[in-house]
Amino acid sequence: MSADAGILDIDAVELLSVGSATLYEASKNDLYLDAAFRPSWDGAQIVGRALPVAARLGDNLALHWGVADAEPGDVLMVDAGGGEFGYWGEVMAVAAQARGIAGLVIDGGVRDTRELAALGFPAFSTSISIRGTEKQWPGTVGRHVTLRGRVVARGDLVVADRDGVCVIPAADVSRVIEAARERVAKEDTYMERLRNGELTVDVYGFRALGSPLRDSDQPRDYQIGQSRTEGGL
Repeated sequence: MSADAGILDIDAVELLSVGSATLYEASKNDLYLDAAFRPSWDGAQIVGRALPVAARLGDNLALHWGVADAEPGDVLMVDAGGGEFGYWGEVMAVAAQARGIAGLVIDGGVRDTRELAALGFPAFSTSISIRGTEKQWPGTVGRHVTLRGRVVARGDLVVADRDGVCVIPAADVSRVIEAARERVAKEDTYMERLRNGELTVDVYGFRALGSPLRDSDQPRDYQIGQSRTEGGL
């Protein structure tokens, strides 16, 4: 079975239940996209296989080609340079849904957010904009892109929800999912202890990291604090 086929066999409901934050934390790697990527409508969620697309600033022709080349289950991962243009709207969402495209993540703007929500088409973007686009440069489709410092390759697993966007390299998917399951199980035991009244400093072993100064304590000689004061004078 290919890595791509394996991703299509993944239980999307389970991954969305686990969530992007837990997947990222369990991975022990920097698999998150910049916090500027936000859902274009409340409740938008994505699980799918990355199809990278590179577009020129203010030009959305590459996105049309991305829709044409995409396969069911693909997520268009678009580097549009962060331009505040309406690269994507209702027309393209309808065409994408007809091809089984799972969603859009774009470093750039989208429009028609009310219509996207009504369609149930999940789009994550760095801006909302009605500004029009050109159609001059066909761009690239399928070649890796870099989205604000994070490299995205074809076939990577994309999980996006209201907390953020997590992109897992195809070769690491199985390990990360298993680690996330273990983390969820561990957190369930932590939550039970917290509900029973234990403190986070005890459940997570934070007491060993030191305690804070309190108003009843004698003043302590903190060299770091003195250095900062002296440096600001």
